[in-house]
Amino acid sequence: MERAFLTRFAWLSIAAAVLTIALKTAAYLLTGSVGLLSDALESLVNLAGALIALTVLTVAARPPDDDHAYGHGKAEYFSSVAEGTLILVAAASIAVAATRRLISPRPLEQIGIGLAISAVAALVNLAVGLLLLRTGKRYNSITLEANAYHLLTDVGTSVGVLAGVGMVALTGWQRLDPLVAYVVAANIVWTGVRIVRRSVAGLMDVSLPVEEQRALQNTLDRYAKSGVQYHALRTRQAGARRFVTVHVLVPGEWTVQRGHQLLERMEADIGRVVPNVSVLTHLESLDDPASWDDIALDRSTAPPRDE
Repeated sequence: MERAFLTRFAWLSIAAAVLTIALKTAAYLLTGSVGLLSDALESLVNLAGALIALTVLTVAARPPDDDHAYGHGKAEYFSSVAEGTLILVAAASIAVAATRRLISPRPLEQIGIGLAISAVAALVNLAVGLLLLRTGKRYNSITLEANAYHLLTDVGTSVGVLAGVGMVALTGWQRLDPLVAYVVAANIVWTGVRIVRRSVAGLMDVSLPVEEQRALQNTLDRYAKSGVQYHALRTRQAGARRFVTVHVLVPGEWTVQRGHQLLERMEADIGRVVPNVSVLTHLESLDDPASWDDIALDRSTAPPRDE
């Protein structure tokens, strides 16, 4: 599937990050709120993440070559690991700024216009985040999904900051401002951990999601009812690509042509229930004892067969 067009969404994310940085920085300078400063710092991470996403999506769109026979889809995981790490760095920076302000509180200024500007920035992130999330899910791009979740988390933190700064204006309790910043930091830490954990799982060749494995096994089980057996089923995901390998056992008297036609049908049926999948099947004879030596995930660990 051609995926080079996905880079346009990374450009959109970059534009949104630049705009929101300008708006949130202006809101901070007007009010002096450390809560609004934390919001602006998170937008800096959005910009860095969007720039990384642009680079990685460009690499991931490259077709397979001699050195990368399975394509470049795993590059997307590096983007989301980097973005998750940047989120954690931003959280630490926010916590440091909040601690200083908690120790030495200061009154806020021009709160009304500052909150209005920050609200506009939140709406920009909301619109772009929802678009990226929809596109990322449609085209199985973990890079766009990670970027989208970060933007939507930014919206949530912005709402919290707006509420906190508004409460400062109503109550006059200045230390509420850095306390809100601590909540923002904790929230984005959770987001960063989720993104990094999902990306590391992809780099470690984690199996397909449970619902996709269930659909795959249901498809294979339909063939098993007709006397065909299968084993050594393995699945993994690399970016948008899914990979499935399976050994199919048929009666020994079958011709090569008949077995080949069966595998073609099975691969086509798997492709209909698992999106964007590459299927590798291996034909074996039900009548050959050697066919049962590779049931284990790692054939090298299987017990030796007596000749």
